[in-house]
Amino acid sequence: MPEIVLTRPWRLRPELFWEFSRPFTLLAPALGMLSGGITALGAEPPTPIGWWIALNLTLGTLMAAVLNAGSNGLNQIYDLEVDRVNKPARPLPSGRMGLNEAKALSVVFFLVALVLAWSVNVRCFSLALAATFFTYLYSVPPARTKARGLLANITIAIPRGTLLKVAGWSCVKPIDHLEPWYIGFIFGLFLLGASSTKDFADIPGDRAGGCRTLPIIYGVRKAAKMIAPFFVIPFLLMPIGALTGVLTGNPIALTVLGLGLSAWGLWVARLILRDPDALARTENHPSWTHMYLMMVTAQIGFAVSYLL
Repeated sequence: MPEIVLTRPWRLRPELFWEFSRPFTLLAPALGMLSGGITALGAEPPTPIGWWIALNLTLGTLMAAVLNAGSNGLNQIYDLEVDRVNKPARPLPSGRMGLNEAKALSVVFFLVALVLAWSVNVRCFSLALAATFFTYLYSVPPARTKARGLLANITIAIPRGTLLKVAGWSCVKPIDHLEPWYIGFIFGLFLLGASSTKDFADIPGDRAGGCRTLPIIYGVRKAAKMIAPFFVIPFLLMPIGALTGVLTGNPIALTVLGLGLSAWGLWVARLILRDPDALARTENHPSWTHMYLMMVTAQIGFAVSYLL
């Protein structure tokens, strides 16, 4: 087993820093932020896109990606024992990056993200600061909600679902009314359950690191039943919001999108419940891929529905 290095001479190593940021995971928050802003453009009353709005959306999108890089870094630092089992090739457990170097780089990511958020407006900065707080609670002891069952899901869903969408909206419009929070609630509710799909394959490392995730606490089969409804119910709120006037995008597009995603989620739920034990046997179970694709489809679909 590679020795964990606390200190290492600091030098610029872009490829390693890029790997540490886990670049694939940066796409979803960047897209969510941009989608939230575009949705706000089309919301009543529509907002024309000038150079200032375009700049805000660009800075906000970059901020979301950098903030998630900081979150990934913090998670890797405090998940060291977990990653030694589940992800031994990552920079820290493999010994290619020092622990203090990782801490410094994570701080840089968070500071850059907060500066970018401040450059957009105070609303965006406040939401980014709140997301940073939830990220801290998720990873860092003594709170470390990642080790506390449902609290882990909640502290993922709020910043990466609800606050992300509202932050994107804040780049364009005020957030002191129901619509942006209703949209954020849909995405937060989805992640409240769907974020557990990766926990099943990570059981050995999570158990070694003292993390009591849903499949560890309740067992694979019961945890699968607990998360399945969250692939369906959140998206039914889209046609409800369109019919009640809470959502001001194209009502037909929102209804079709919501019902389509719910049907997709019903199929994924059936996939999960048909063989729950397979979730723990397969590192990249199809349900995780579908969860990611559903999130991307919902982000793009919301933006399109508000531009029609």
